[in-house]
Formats: sequence, C-alpha cells, structure tokens
Amino acid sequence: MIKKQFISFLAAVMFYTRIPILFKVEYDEAAFGNATKFLPLIGMIVGGFSAFIFWSGSFVLPLSICVLLSMITGVIITGAFHEDGLADVCDGFGGGRTKERKLEIMKDSHIGAFGVIGLILIFGLKYFSLSEMSFKVLPYVIIAAHSLSRFAALMVMNSLQYVRKSEDSKVGSVIKKIPLPALLFAAACAILPLVLFRNYFCFLLIIPVLIASFFMGLFFKKQIGGFTGDCLGATQQITEVVFYLSLFILWKYI
Repeated sequence: MIKKQFISFLAAVMFYTRIPILFKVEYDEAAFGNATKFLPLIGMIVGGFSAFIFWSGSFVLPLSICVLLSMITGVIITGAFHEDGLADVCDGFGGGRTKERKLEIMKDSHIGAFGVIGLILIFGLKYFSLSEMSFKVLPYVIIAAHSLSRFAALMVMNSLQYVRKSEDSKVGSVIKKIPLPALLFAAACAILPLVLFRNYFCFLLIIPVLIASFFMGLFFKKQIGGFTGDCLGATQQITEVVFYLSLFILWKYI
C-alpha cells in the first residue's frame, strides 16, 4: 500500500514537474492513475522552490528582481506545463467557433496571438501582484498560491468529463477522477500552507479560488462539453492570480 502511494507520488513528480527521478520507477497503472491526488503537494514543492529562490535572492537583490526570479523558477521546474495549457486554451477558445475546431487548435503545438496575449496578461498580473506584497509574507503567499490553485484544477477535473479520446491524448492515463478519500487528502495538502500565515482569516482565501474554479468549469462545459489537460493548466494559472488579488482585498480588512 505504502509502495503504491510512493509510486503515485513519483508519477506526479514526473508528470507535473521536470524534477529528475534518480532511480527507475516501476510502472503500475493503478498507482499512476492515482497520481493526481498529489497535485496540491506538487504545488507545495514548486512553490517551495520558488519561495526559496525569492528568499535567498532578497539578501543581495531588489524585491522586484527576486519576484521575477521566483516566477522563472516555477516555470523551469514545471517546464511551463500550466502556462502552456493557458496559452492553448486562449488560442482554442479565442480562435475556434465549434467544439471540434477549439479542440483541434488546442492540440496544435504552435502558439497564436490569443495565447501570447493571455500569457503576457497572466505574467503581468503575477509580477505586479507579488511585487506589491510585503517581503515577510511573500514566501508564504507563493507556496500557498501554487498549492491551492492546483487543487482548484483538481476540482475542475473531478466535476467534468474528459473530452478527448484516449488515443488523441498524452495525459489520458493520468487525468482521472479520484475518490473522496483521495480528494480529501488533496484538500488537506492544499489548505496546509495557509497555516504559515498564522492568521485564520487567510482561510477565507479558499472561497474565491473555489468560486473561480467553479465558474471556469461552467465555462469549459459550455465551450467544449468538459475539460482537457489544457483547461486544467488554465485553471491553475487563473486561480493562482485570483489568490493574489483576493489576498490584497483580504489584507485591506484584517
């Protein structure tokens, strides 16, 4: 049992990050299919690396540069996995008229004007949001945002149908609905970083993130009848920014 959970975790590391695994992982279909429950934990790891780069750089560099370095770190560790999903969704939904055309555009490896605009806007929002935050709390913000936004993507995955055929998908074996116990484990991993703030009001940040994921799920269902892996990446990116903006609003009143 423990071995299968460990394999599931390693599968999540291999699929959602570029972190090298230094030993051979035995393939287990059930274990690999259960990897998505570790997505918020992967967020904690990616956010932890990004926060560490910010913190270590802050001793010798201006805050704005440290923020940019932390963002670059997240992109490198994940291989721009989620950012690529956002760009594909922007291109597909922006340029496609029908469900079939949207899915076709989203599968295309080339990035179009809508994708470029989407990435510029999301990176701009991230950078300026983080640059305006207090140095003391910013590492906690980065870790919590990465973790909770990945749980938001998991909620979309668990509430909608996957719309691509398995033979057309590179992620079909990993993107599967997970049972309630696994979902509760993922929720615990997503919420845990909020404890770092030492302020119970910060748990209110869960609400806008989940509301955003709910409406994104409705949007995806209306557009293509369900979700793809790109939709999950877009959800992660947008709810990460929702977390930052909601924190500004919350901080104003606490």
